[in-house]
Amino acid sequence: MSLLKYCPQCAAALADLEIAGRRRRACPDRACGYVHWDNPLPVVAALIEYDGQVLLARNAAWPEDMFALITGFLERDETPEDGIRREIREETNLEVSGLTLLGVYEFMRKNELIIAYHARCEGEIVLSDELVDYRLIAPHRLRPWRAGTGHAVAEWMRQRGLPFDYVDSPRLPAAEG
Repeated sequence: MSLLKYCPQCAAALADLEIAGRRRRACPDRACGYVHWDNPLPVVAALIEYDGQVLLARNAAWPEDMFALITGFLERDETPEDGIRREIREETNLEVSGLTLLGVYEFMRKNELIIAYHARCEGEIVLSDELVDYRLIAPHRLRPWRAGTGHAVAEWMRQRGLPFDYVDSPRLPAAEG
């Protein structure tokens, strides 16, 4: 449930009301009629294939051993394909030479809907300030995690006939590099 407390239209305290068959934060003033639908946010993700390996990156806010796919929010008037090309360029400096949809995955913990792609990329890797490290992993050494973008990693491996076991989180062992 959303943490929104006050109506952005009339400033009344929001209430948890039954609307369209679900509990939602809404303005109790019927004349106002505001409802916070709290719909999932669309996020794009890329499993980047670079020189025959998969690029996993570490966000500055994550633990030192946590690496995952490149992700980002869509911007207004941007297609998912354009959004992931932009995110890849902004976060890694790489250019996409091939892009294929892997699938659409829920990430309920963050109220997101992930649109994941396999991106073949070229160029020189230069990380944005948002990222502090990356690893290039041989495809057979990937270990998909049980949430969000981990399902896209599993799908990519499944399409290539690579065996895999899920792990609990996108953390790499120290010797993985």
